[in-house]
Amino acid sequence: MCGIIGITGVEQAAKEVFVGLFTLQHRGQDAAGILSYDDGSENPEQLGFHIWKDTGLVDNVFNEHIIERLSGTVAIGHTRYSTVGSSEDKSDVQPFALNYPYGIGIAFNGNIVNYGEISEKLRKEHRRHFLSTSDLEVIQNLFADRLAQVTNGNDVTMDHLSQAVQAVYDEAIGGYSVVTLIADHGLVAFRDPKGIRPMILGRKQLANGKYSYCVASEAIVFSFLGYEAMRDVEAGELIFIDRDGNLHSRVLEQTNQRAHCMFEWVYFSGVESILEGLPVYEARLKLGKGLAKMIQKAIDSNEMRPDIVVPVPETARIASIALAEEINVPYREVLIKNRYIHRSFILGTQNKRAKAVDLKLNPVRTEIKGKNVLLVDDSIVRGTTSSRLINLVRSAGAKEVYFASTCSPIRQPCYYGIDFPNEKELLATGRSEAEIAEKLNADKVVYLEQSSLRKAIGHNELCMACLDGKYPTDVSSGKKFSQQRQRQRSRVWP
Repeated sequence: MCGIIGITGVEQAAKEVFVGLFTLQHRGQDAAGILSYDDGSENPEQLGFHIWKDTGLVDNVFNEHIIERLSGTVAIGHTRYSTVGSSEDKSDVQPFALNYPYGIGIAFNGNIVNYGEISEKLRKEHRRHFLSTSDLEVIQNLFADRLAQVTNGNDVTMDHLSQAVQAVYDEAIGGYSVVTLIADHGLVAFRDPKGIRPMILGRKQLANGKYSYCVASEAIVFSFLGYEAMRDVEAGELIFIDRDGNLHSRVLEQTNQRAHCMFEWVYFSGVESILEGLPVYEARLKLGKGLAKMIQKAIDSNEMRPDIVVPVPETARIASIALAEEINVPYREVLIKNRYIHRSFILGTQNKRAKAVDLKLNPVRTEIKGKNVLLVDDSIVRGTTSSRLINLVRSAGAKEVYFASTCSPIRQPCYYGIDFPNEKELLATGRSEAEIAEKLNADKVVYLEQSSLRKAIGHNELCMACLDGKYPTDVSSGKKFSQQRQRQRSRVWP
């Protein structure tokens, strides 16, 4: 899962992309990058691509001097959460750029399940040699090769782009949203045929009456930059804003069943966001209310006796408030977050996640000692964070500790952009709730039921494959994908 943004039609587009990346920082903390294009109309010496990218947070990668150098009226940006490749390898940091045909800059959010097979095919049949371990290179080469074939050096049209994007759809299996900059032609964006990964389109009217356009992973970018959210990009849709500011769109792949990732509402997206017309804030309130019904049953049967409801900062806060109101138990924030520590779930290794938990939260011991504490989190994936939190609360003097998840048990791998492609990593795989509670050192564990999760989000077309094993695409390459990911994680960088 990453954050992407593309902007065209404003002076110094990179400045807006830079600000927008701050609003998408929660989607990826490994690296950040911006690529802009200047047509040289104002200053011939600035003609061409300008790029800056590095590992680290947005404010560590960029400064005012760097942004000033990224000239041009069109730019794309990326915040990286590593799901392929190494989090420390700078060759995997996006955006990527090709000088042929036309000059293409590209960034994406998601995963290509069969990228190993495609990359091998490209090497053998097209003599393509890759410069990174990122699956973005697969998309980049498929797109660029077909575009070169169909344009034959002529100006790029919507029909040409449709054929180039269709080449990606025909070969690349997975969940992805892509933003592309084509030199002297404009900004291109497209979304996978199932709509698994999110993408939103926005615009704002300029003083001259024309429009500037923005595509991004989440609409929170728009409100921050003064854009009006127009709509979600459709599953299988191509968007093209040409160099004259004209908007073109075409749905290339019609689908009877979209499959939007449920984890966007449960955990990943910013709470201010609206995805597929459904507010994330409202969904998380309903997740809490749904979980409250299950907690109340456990209280009525004397399986739990919570004195306080405690959220695991930050994502679970809204659901916890709703839950506490429903069961009439005091809500208390007694795990105080160090705001300078990363989101632990999206860190690349177990060791990093464990260290982050130790540094991230401090318990308010006076409010915990002698009480039965109900901890509420958005999900339990590997159990690393959950276990350490439970032990942290116990060490602060809690009498009993219960753990509740607003997500159902995660028992299947994800191949679409969330970094758990191996079921052996997942705590819930092969375990009952009682066994999970024992493993976590909790007095009781409660998961929200899948039917309640669907109802809370309010959408029938969801990807819940990590919960129910019903994958919306072919995942026959999943085992190879998982093995490749394990090898990449084991690589040691200085």
